[in-house]
Amino acid sequence: MGDAAEQTRIDYATYLTLEAQADRKHEWLDGVVYAMAGGTLEHGQLSAAVIGELRGLAAGCGCRVFSSDAKVRVAATGLATYPDASVVCGPIERDADDRNAMANPAVLVEVLSDGTEAYDRGEKFEHYRRLPSLRDYVLVSQRRPLVEVYSRDAHDRWVLTAVGAGERFTLSALPGDVEVDRVYAGVELVAAPPRSVRG
Repeated sequence: MGDAAEQTRIDYATYLTLEAQADRKHEWLDGVVYAMAGGTLEHGQLSAAVIGELRGLAAGCGCRVFSSDAKVRVAATGLATYPDASVVCGPIERDADDRNAMANPAVLVEVLSDGTEAYDRGEKFEHYRRLPSLRDYVLVSQRRPLVEVYSRDAHDRWVLTAVGAGERFTLSALPGDVEVDRVYAGVELVAAPPRSVRG
């Protein structure tokens, strides 16, 4: 999550007015507005690669793929945010308070970064899980070829599948599979920060 852009709480209608005038995207939660951090070049490459692969899977099956310009609203928690990629299968359901926000994604994708990884894995995923339509949550590493797919099973449990170089992943919401190597082709991975020495 980015830094809080406003110290005072604002209602959602005010957020929408401010967002329409802003030159960068903001997340809204419980009346607090957070500026969303800009991504690295690697982040942009990985997001574009995932979107390309998802478009290939979605072709002809009634699903549509969206970039990080598409807003998602979680009605149960109030979160409004911009995932790195999203997929809607069937008609788009728009949020009752925000016609520019979708309310029924089947797949959400986040490319992990140092500043957002803990949030994407934790609190944000808690919000996303409240979306009845969501079937797959995909996390893409910038450090190494690693894609983690959380899929909702028939008992409403989230099952993790982690795949790396030379492997493929599938999504419950879309037919076919994706080669991890295709997602990472031509991407210079971000070096991990040095670790502290333990005594």
